[in-house]
Amino acid sequence: MRRSIKRPGTWLALVTTLMMSGPQAIAASEAILEGERFQPEHGTHGMVSTSHQLASEVARKVLAEGGNAVDAAVTAGFALAVTQPRSGNIGGGGFMLISDDAHDKVIAIDYRETAPSAAYRTMFQDDDGNVVEERSRFSANASGVPGTVAGLALALDHYGTYSLAKALAPAITLAEDGFIVPKRFSDGLIEARERLTKWPESTKTFYKPDGSAYQAGERFIQPELAATLKRIAAHGPEEFYTGKTADYLIDTIQAHGGMMTKDDLANYTPKVRTPVHGTYRGYDVYSMSPPSSGGVHIIQILNMLEGDDIGAMGLNSAATIHVMSEAMKRAYADRSKYLGDSDFVDVPLKALTSKDYAKTLRAEFDLAHPTPSSDIGPGPVQRYESNETTHFSVADDSGLAVSNTYTLNFSYGSGLTVAGAGFLLNNEMDDFSSKPGVPNAYGLIGGEANAIEPNKRMLSSMSPTIVKKDGKNFLVTGSPGGSRIITTTLQVIMNVIDHDMNIQSAVSAPRIHDQWLPEELRIEQGISPDTVRLLEAMGHNVVTKPAMGASESILIEDGQFQGGADPRRATSSAMGL
Repeated sequence: MRRSIKRPGTWLALVTTLMMSGPQAIAASEAILEGERFQPEHGTHGMVSTSHQLASEVARKVLAEGGNAVDAAVTAGFALAVTQPRSGNIGGGGFMLISDDAHDKVIAIDYRETAPSAAYRTMFQDDDGNVVEERSRFSANASGVPGTVAGLALALDHYGTYSLAKALAPAITLAEDGFIVPKRFSDGLIEARERLTKWPESTKTFYKPDGSAYQAGERFIQPELAATLKRIAAHGPEEFYTGKTADYLIDTIQAHGGMMTKDDLANYTPKVRTPVHGTYRGYDVYSMSPPSSGGVHIIQILNMLEGDDIGAMGLNSAATIHVMSEAMKRAYADRSKYLGDSDFVDVPLKALTSKDYAKTLRAEFDLAHPTPSSDIGPGPVQRYESNETTHFSVADDSGLAVSNTYTLNFSYGSGLTVAGAGFLLNNEMDDFSSKPGVPNAYGLIGGEANAIEPNKRMLSSMSPTIVKKDGKNFLVTGSPGGSRIITTTLQVIMNVIDHDMNIQSAVSAPRIHDQWLPEELRIEQGISPDTVRLLEAMGHNVVTKPAMGASESILIEDGQFQGGADPRRATSSAMGL
């Protein structure tokens, strides 16, 4: 038991001493009480923020050796495919945003998975028209054609200085020599045992010969993945899509009844797209365009909130959360109808991101009560003129910044490992609307715009985002989190701009989420109980659930870099140069 030592005269003596020592001593004593609660990582020449320390280390080394932000990002992406198999991947896909201050341009690379050419809209329904979740989530047909290898290679070829072999070298070493397993890695395999061990290939790859999981502190080696990465390094991305790796991949899928073919792999192509662009309080916001819904709705929500003095209303006050909830609900309602792959459907981007449209929606808010979800539907858009993914951010002192989000969808994707190649396959086909109006695994409602079609890219919430101030890179952010990606990224932006937080405080602050359906305002632990009571008195159905997202972010001001590693992932790491 702790014992307190009572010395009645101690504090009086201390105060007397300070007063006798003059103003400097008093100021020094007060400084102990000052400063930020959360301290960011600092750098003067660059910054890396990823969800795994080993990935951050190899990416920082790239910057230190003269590589640029794209070189470092691609190196980190492949390293995460080794060290974080639950979400880092070469069997999935994603999006990358690159901002180049020197040439005043921001480009988006879409390496999202595509549906196989034999896919059809009712493929996950039974004979009675009911959606069979197992088929879209945990079968060989759950996987879209992977895009990560092609996408990262394209970024490196167009905007990097490294060869693909050089960018792959650290990942090959980590797979061949192994790495020490952290507790999060071990816990993940224990939790996913039932789903992974239904596949002999996954049991062999991720568990010991006796079937037990690797424990924290033990070394995990992946010889088949190392061999795969070596083939890609030697022969380029084509090896993944037409070579031995492609043979392994298609043989595995077809052995389990899947429809993907070698032609589907050979025909896969990543695309360079124009990012969506909006403004918020004088800042330029660039984010991912369709087939991601993320950028569209981040800008749409910011537009709805721009007329409110969010800073004066207060961080996570009942008033602030209420208007954020109202804006979020309307954006997610629009998502259910209008968003899909813009190569297949006409997505009204200008209308959805119009400030005039936002004003129309904002006029519907009742500041005293939440609008019932049943009273909200997709808005009357006109042609106005005016729970597992990985995100990482990299910036260098040449003016290059990279925001990248990629995924297998669920933790460990479909759970199916490619025999002989050592990597997991995605289950992104579940992100299509298996049946319009029926929610997917994240509770998101989809419509005709996101119906399954051959070679189509499924809708995503991934939202790699770069905010610019006076034409210069300012904030690099994004997050994993399924349907919560949009609102997590939104809140990091608002925390920095509206609440003047440093980047570590911005990513650490408690989050909220409202996606229209189901009828609930989701919050993380850390929102004041008094605030919750006020929200409930207004009529909100407030539900506290586990932490949302993991935003690895960077803030750049006055030539200085701040890195914010999200504490929601134990392995998160920001490293400055």
